[in-house]
Amino acid sequence: MTENTQQQTASDPELPTQYVPAEVEGKLYERWVERGYFEADAKSDKEPFTVVIPPPNVTGSLHLGHAFEHTLIDAVTRRKRMQGYETLWQPGMDHAGIATQNVVERELAKEGKSRHDLGREAFVERVWQWKDESGGQISGQMRRLGDGVDWSRERFTMDEGLSQAVQTIFKRLYDDELIYRAERIINWCPRCLTAISDIEVEYQDDEGELVSLKYGDGEDSVVVATTRAETMLGDTAVAVHPDDERYAHLIGKQIKLPLTDRTIPVVADAHVDPEFGTGAVKVTPAHDPNDFEIGRRHGLPNITVMDERAVITVPGPFEGLDRMEARGAIVAALRAEGRIVAEKRPYTHSVGHCSRCKTTIEPRLSLQWWVKVEPLAKAAGDAVRDGQVKIHPAEMEPRYFGWVDNLRDWCISRQLWWGHRIPVWYGPDGEVVCVGPDDEVPTGEGWTQDTDVLDTWFSSGLWPFSTLGWPERTESVEKFYPNSVLVTGYDILFFWVARMMMFGLYAMDGTPPFHTIVLHGMVRDQFGKKMSKSFGNAVNPLDWMDAYGSDAVRFTLARGANPGVDVPIGEDWVQGSRNFANKIWNATRFAMMNGATVEGPLPDTAAMSAGDRWILSRLNAVVAEVDAYYEDYQFAKLSDALFHFAWDEVFDWYVELSKTSFFAGGESAKVSGRVLGEVLDVTLRLLHPVIPFVTETLWTTLTGKESLVIAEWPVDSGFRDAASEQEIGNLQQVITEVRRFRADQGLQPGQKVPARLGLSGTSLAAHEAAIRQVLRLQPAEDGFHATATLPVAGATVELDLSGTIDVEAERKRLTKDLAAAEKEKAQALAKLGNEAFLAKAPDNVVDKIRGRLGKAEADIERITAQVAALPQG
Repeated sequence: MTENTQQQTASDPELPTQYVPAEVEGKLYERWVERGYFEADAKSDKEPFTVVIPPPNVTGSLHLGHAFEHTLIDAVTRRKRMQGYETLWQPGMDHAGIATQNVVERELAKEGKSRHDLGREAFVERVWQWKDESGGQISGQMRRLGDGVDWSRERFTMDEGLSQAVQTIFKRLYDDELIYRAERIINWCPRCLTAISDIEVEYQDDEGELVSLKYGDGEDSVVVATTRAETMLGDTAVAVHPDDERYAHLIGKQIKLPLTDRTIPVVADAHVDPEFGTGAVKVTPAHDPNDFEIGRRHGLPNITVMDERAVITVPGPFEGLDRMEARGAIVAALRAEGRIVAEKRPYTHSVGHCSRCKTTIEPRLSLQWWVKVEPLAKAAGDAVRDGQVKIHPAEMEPRYFGWVDNLRDWCISRQLWWGHRIPVWYGPDGEVVCVGPDDEVPTGEGWTQDTDVLDTWFSSGLWPFSTLGWPERTESVEKFYPNSVLVTGYDILFFWVARMMMFGLYAMDGTPPFHTIVLHGMVRDQFGKKMSKSFGNAVNPLDWMDAYGSDAVRFTLARGANPGVDVPIGEDWVQGSRNFANKIWNATRFAMMNGATVEGPLPDTAAMSAGDRWILSRLNAVVAEVDAYYEDYQFAKLSDALFHFAWDEVFDWYVELSKTSFFAGGESAKVSGRVLGEVLDVTLRLLHPVIPFVTETLWTTLTGKESLVIAEWPVDSGFRDAASEQEIGNLQQVITEVRRFRADQGLQPGQKVPARLGLSGTSLAAHEAAIRQVLRLQPAEDGFHATATLPVAGATVELDLSGTIDVEAERKRLTKDLAAAEKEKAQALAKLGNEAFLAKAPDNVVDKIRGRLGKAEADIERITAQVAALPQG
């Protein structure tokens, strides 16, 4: 904690009686931007701290997941800026190839047109037009949330500079033989009409059918099973295990393929599991990745049986049928020929779907561009293993290694028009030329550029350095690369993080793109269910911001952010955070009106009360605690620590205890006013990274300074006072116990009660005035009759409740409550003693019953004590 040396303050704070976020947030944010607080200077001699925004899709809008992630990044960067780092939070958006093209194609469809009606050049121009007019709503929404990004550096993955970076790294990889073109099995989406990568395939259990088919006849027959009967038209072999004696006589023979005029060989391949099914599998090299590898090992032909829309192309009765229609028609034809040995319906199995349009994926043999990932992935794995890059939480490391250590070559070409076009030209005589940004494009008759574009993740994989001006060695590259930390969801660990690691290490001379990878979980509803429009539980965070303020949304999200763990969130929790913001506002306003000030140095501790020393001791401890949590990215714990310190210790205890000094006036009031000012100053600075708007308003009014955004982050001075902490701890015990007793007796909070305090010989004697004021306890006068005595913390509090409550009515009420608690206990014991119930009931139900029993027993003990404490008639 630093001593506040500036003397300027607002002696008469101009704070409205209520905090209205809508009247504050927008104006404050624009002021921050106009004053350039978020702009990073590459020429600065300060130590850099760099974070990139995971670039949202240009088609997107701010959903609760974005708000969650942005809140965490903003908290980290605001704190680092306050600590004196040259802080860059790099903003920007991704062109989102498939998603954006789909949006514009839907708009064209409303006009009765397709992209082919426009042609490639005009269609791409139309997408740029859409991007300029309708894309990027998220930028405005980020401002609503309070994102402290450097807007002067905003980037788009298809900006000229970033496009140059894409072309540069493609050329380098190509020249290093790490990019190649080959015919392989890819994941094909018949709806999007493009290849997609393995990580863009979502697997789910679908109901289908498992059909067992007989190939061949007599002794030369074999039974195979399939869920995709339509692909049998492309079978070029049946495979069995070489050691399977059942089929030894068939290996090398030709057998008749049903519904065709072809025969196919039986081949022996160790890939086949003889224990699974019949031990024989149909081999369709052009429509299955495993079959493709078997086909390569045995020199089998590749027969493609479907076009790009998954329509059968094999001449005959099934030509022109959609693959799903063909499946039923082929099974019916096989049944008619007596080839169906067994059918199982429904048969639930895992099926791949396009992550964007949910269409069933079709494995398809296709000529595509690939990245040879083995050396790149090894470097990405080694960078974590040797400690260059740390993954937080460490429990996520096995998932990372499980991915990068088993990466297959990456298909990077997409059959789209929107995106970075592959910089390869083909000549009239078979020439292939890869063109870098400084190379001349081949011209002349017969030269054409490759029609495909690159996978969106190819360009976003360059994000940590392409945004800084690479391939030029700009001042920004030198200053801000590598990034300090990456904060992102564990769900894109493979999509994005691994790509950045591979490209960063390759392009930047072995320097990884960031020092630390912080992985957070996903936002779910209050019941732990995934948020989705189809589930009816999706939330637009702007609605909550409108209702409760951005600070309330941010604090709720941060308070649920345990590393790598999903975050449940409900509207009532946001309401609670709004109440916290209001508590900060009201308590700070009250304190400032009653003597809180930042003027002058802190008084000597000798002039302070135990309460003053206690709160300063606790303040420094909290500074140290919050710092430790920030360094470990424990957002939930730091938020919870600040919540309880601010609400419980500062506002509910210290402000209340200070009233005694304020009411007494004199030197003690001045001391407490200065201490309270210091506590408010530091507490607001600690809270600012998470809830920036309300804290900025209060702090600038309290201190008269320019802005919390550029204020100094608090530093633990090392001051601790164990004696005062023990003393105030005892005081809290007394007040808490008496408050509980009063509440149990049904007394109103403001109701005054005669009391005699036995504080002699304890440190609590100095706090008698405060105890009486807080607890509304009057001095004992003639006729005082102690009807209850409470021993607590070495002291005694005697209370005279005669005449303050209707003893008989209270006794009846408590007796009724006691009977209800005993009945609840009996019911819970009966269920828990029923063996039949325990055998059938789910664990969560049994746990709930045990919880009811525990509560009932606690209620019985509490009510019994209340009855015993009542005055005797």
